[in-house]
Amino acid sequence: MTAAVTDRLLQGELPPEVSLVELFADPPVALFPEEAEAVAGAGDKRRQEYATVRHCARKALVRLGVGPVPIPPRQDGPAWARRAPRWPEGVVGSMTHCDGYRAAAVARAEAVLALGVDAEPNEPLPAGISDTVMGPEERATAARLSLSHPQVAWERLVFSAKESVFKTWYPLTGRWLDFTECTVRPDPERGTFTGTLGVPGPVVEGVRVNRFSGLWCTSIAEGHLATAVVIPARRH
Repeated sequence: MTAAVTDRLLQGELPPEVSLVELFADPPVALFPEEAEAVAGAGDKRRQEYATVRHCARKALVRLGVGPVPIPPRQDGPAWARRAPRWPEGVVGSMTHCDGYRAAAVARAEAVLALGVDAEPNEPLPAGISDTVMGPEERATAARLSLSHPQVAWERLVFSAKESVFKTWYPLTGRWLDFTECTVRPDPERGTFTGTLGVPGPVVEGVRVNRFSGLWCTSIAEGHLATAVVIPARRH
């Protein structure tokens, strides 16, 4: 796969088993009561993001023949995990949103074991953040690629890739993964990346996975970048 420069971002980049819906604006959206309750005390921006990304998820689920159904946040697990969506039985999925972009990707669990998508503005990380989320090797790689491929905010892309890895990791493990426990190596020509774990990875269908492979793409027109990881089920 080649690095995509498009005004659609992730559309057309994911495997056919994955249903993706993305939007660059916020339409009027009616929430299910349990969804509305979860953001009753939030500000307008948070509620709009929350509503639109669930609108994307419902449209993606309908393409799988599921729903429309509510997609409330989880109520179990540690506090940091409780904002994750609770998907219908037999479905895996991931949501993402940033300024001017919302997307959701879903798949049948029989076809895809786990997936993660993340979108970010294609601009540098805020000052001081890179030292928290990136190791020396990643910072050196981002500096080198910034010279050869200046149209991409490489530190931000590494951050996004780690977010996609975590969204894939958590459903498989139920555990936290620190930014320092994954090293991302992007390929600027193929539009792919690898995320190598510094801790034991999950055992997936009898095989331990210590490296996650993903893709990345950018939308120069809209000023976004996105990453995705998809772990397909084995074909028996």
